[in-house]
Amino acid sequence: MNAIAPVGISASAFLGRGKGDLPERHAAAAFLTQAGLPRAGVEAWKYTSLRTLADVPFAAPPAQVDAAEVARLLATVETVSGLGAGTARIVLVNGRPDTALSRLPQGVRVEAFAAHPAFADWIDPCGDVGTALNTVMAEDGAVIHVDAGVDAGALLLVSIGVGTEGTPISFHPRHRISLGAGARLAVLEAATGVGHYLHNPVFEVQVADGARLTHARLQAEGQEASQIAVTHAQVASDGLYDSFNLTLGAALSRHEVHAALLGERACVHVNGAQLLSGRQHGDLSSVITHAAPNCVSRQTVKNVLADHARGVFQGKIHVERIAQKTDGYQMNQALLLSDTAEIDAKPELEIYADDVKCSHGATVGAIDPDQLFYLRSRGIALADARSMLIRAFLHDVVHLLEDTRLRDSLDLAVEAWWNQRNA
Repeated sequence: MNAIAPVGISASAFLGRGKGDLPERHAAAAFLTQAGLPRAGVEAWKYTSLRTLADVPFAAPPAQVDAAEVARLLATVETVSGLGAGTARIVLVNGRPDTALSRLPQGVRVEAFAAHPAFADWIDPCGDVGTALNTVMAEDGAVIHVDAGVDAGALLLVSIGVGTEGTPISFHPRHRISLGAGARLAVLEAATGVGHYLHNPVFEVQVADGARLTHARLQAEGQEASQIAVTHAQVASDGLYDSFNLTLGAALSRHEVHAALLGERACVHVNGAQLLSGRQHGDLSSVITHAAPNCVSRQTVKNVLADHARGVFQGKIHVERIAQKTDGYQMNQALLLSDTAEIDAKPELEIYADDVKCSHGATVGAIDPDQLFYLRSRGIALADARSMLIRAFLHDVVHLLEDTRLRDSLDLAVEAWWNQRNA
C-alpha cells in the first residue's frame, strides 16, 4: 500500500509545512500515511490516477517569484475575464495572498487564513484525499465574509502559480466564504500559472438563510501543472449556491464538490464544462446531499474533448429520508472531436425518501455530419462551421449561470480557448 512518501515528502515533513499544531493536521497526516494515494480499488478514483504525481519531489514555493511573470499572468486573467481593472480582487501567488496586487472589496471582510489557521468542524479532514492533503499542508488562503443583508457585488479571486526551473512546487491554499442571512456575492475564481506545480485548494462555503452566492471557477492552470481542488458547501433555508466550473488548463485536474442542502427550499447548482485537448485529463466529481424537504439541485456538465484528452464525470444525488419533495436533476453530455478522446461518466441517485422528483442521464457523441454539411453548403469554412457547432453545444450550459457578469466572463474564456486552439 502506498504511503505518503509517493507525493514527495514524509508525514512529518508535511506537518512542518503547515502552520499550527492542530489535531486536524495530525488526523489528516495519519490518514494519508495509512491510505496513500488513491489506487485502482478506490471507487471514487477509479477513472483518475495520481500515479504521475507519485514520484515528484514537490518542494515549498520560493519566497520570491518573477514579478514581471506574475504581472503578465494577472493581466491575462483580467483580459480573459472581461471584469476590468477596477473590479475588486484578491490575488494569491503560489498560495500566498499578495496585498500589493489585491484590491479589497467594499462591504466584505477579508483576512488571511494564516492569521487564524482553524479548520471548519463540519468538514471531515479525512473525508477525501484533496481535503486531507490540504489540511496537512495549508499555510494560507483567503477568508471572506459578507454580513447579513449586504450585496457585495462581484469579486475576482486570482490564484497564480509560478514554478521554478527544475524544482516542482506545491501549494495548498485554504479558502473560506461565508454569507450572512440575505447577503449576496458573486465570485469569479481564476487559476492560472506557468511551470511545474501542484495546486491543491480547498473551499469552505457557508450560505445562510436567504443568501445567494454565485461561484464561478475558471481553471486555466499551466500545461505542466496539476490541480486537485475540493469545495465543501452548506446551504441554509431559502439560500442559493450557484456554481460553475470551467476546466481549460492543467495536465491533470480534479474538482470535487460536496454540497449539502440543510434548510427548506435551499437550492444548489453545480454546473460545468470541460474543454480539453492533447493528453489533458479532467475530472469533475460531486456529491449533492439533500438533507431537508422542498429543496432543488441542478447539475449539467458538458465536455468537449479533442486529441487524446480524457474527461471524467462522477455525480451523486443523495436524498435523505427527511428530504421529501426533493427536486434533483443531473445530466452529463460529451462531444468527442477525435476517435482517441475518451469520456467516463458515472451519474448516481441514492434516494431514501419516497416523495421526490429526481433524474439523471448521460450522452456521448460527435459533431453531427448533417449539421456540418448544412453549414458548409452555405459557404461557411470548415473551421468556422465546427466552431459554430461547438459553441452552440456549450452555449446553454454556460448560460445556466444566473449572474450575467460572470456568465460573460466564461463566454470570453471559451472564445479565447477556441481561438488559441485554432491559431
